[in-house]
Amino acid sequence: CRGVPDLLSPCVADSAVGGYTEQIEPSIIIDHPVNISTPPWVPAGSVFCVGLDPATNAMAVTGGEDDKAYVWRISDGEVLFECTGHKDSVTCVCFSFDSALVASGDMSGVIKVWQVDTKEEVWSFEVSDLEWLEWHPCAPVLLAGTDDGNMWMWKVPGGECKTFPSPACHGNGKILPDGKRAVVGYEDGSVRVWDLKKGNSLHVIKGRDGHKGAVTCLASNKDGSLVVTGSVDGSAKLINTATGKMVSVFSSDGLRGTGSTSQEETNSVESVGFCNILPLVGVAYLDGTLVIFDLATQTVRNRCRHEAGIVHMQWEESSALVSTCGLDGALRQWDGRSGNLVSEYRGHAAEVLAFALNRDSSMVVTASGDHQAKVFCLQRPDR
Repeated sequence: CRGVPDLLSPCVADSAVGGYTEQIEPSIIIDHPVNISTPPWVPAGSVFCVGLDPATNAMAVTGGEDDKAYVWRISDGEVLFECTGHKDSVTCVCFSFDSALVASGDMSGVIKVWQVDTKEEVWSFEVSDLEWLEWHPCAPVLLAGTDDGNMWMWKVPGGECKTFPSPACHGNGKILPDGKRAVVGYEDGSVRVWDLKKGNSLHVIKGRDGHKGAVTCLASNKDGSLVVTGSVDGSAKLINTATGKMVSVFSSDGLRGTGSTSQEETNSVESVGFCNILPLVGVAYLDGTLVIFDLATQTVRNRCRHEAGIVHMQWEESSALVSTCGLDGALRQWDGRSGNLVSEYRGHAAEVLAFALNRDSSMVVTASGDHQAKVFCLQRPDR
């Protein structure tokens, strides 16, 4: 990893699917508040977010409506420690690149960072309403976006800070793989590419090239040269991060249009992502359709129909399988090449709001409105 902003220390970084369908129950079930030794328990609320520790994939962190986050061991569900002191529902959780730190953020803007080995809080800060939270890919630096239009960057636990103001409210943000830039989508439909070192915006995509509604999601390809953004206007836009130019627009009907301006016609884009091994982009819609676009031809390759709206999608790291979760409480895996359903995993009694795949895609942790997080072992004939 290169190009860490000046306020940081020098960067130190670690370096064919068979067609079948099955329904599989979870192997570990984690209640919120976690209490696996003396059930039953009184539910405290939905689980909104989940993250896995990147170093070992042995720990998970989940945050929820009970104003807490829990760090727990995936193998047996044992709670290692609780992240307390929040004022509202915890909607953002994430481990640092080396799994030494874990951050939790609530809707009101209280952000806390905990040292994993000592289980102690080492840093906290309060901003306005929090929209997103993410660690730098190879340094102890935390970024956050707030509803007042600011993006914040802190060195943790030192506290050195930079702010990146904008005139629009935040929607979503992501640090690019080079560690030098971040891409942020806003409520007014604009997208900005920020230089983290200099603190200025390199490109502003707005107006005709921007969205006609709030940006709901975004993702970058593996080298950060392209970003795809999704919006409530029903379109997904492909942007070249080096030039700031819009490359293409994909709409839910498969045409390269501009997205609908009519509220009655819109089909909000809820999640987007690039396949790492093939030139494919996945776009997940609120109406329950996952559309796989071919980057080379900029046309629809496959449509994957769901029983209810999709909340999140994620490609596997080294295959053409894409996983989705949604409002019907199921997690599904699809072959992006053929559009075929490969596996379906059930066990939740309410919508699945988030999930996280481990590195080799053999396991997934889900977070749900039924007040539980669950661990599923992903099974396929080729592994």
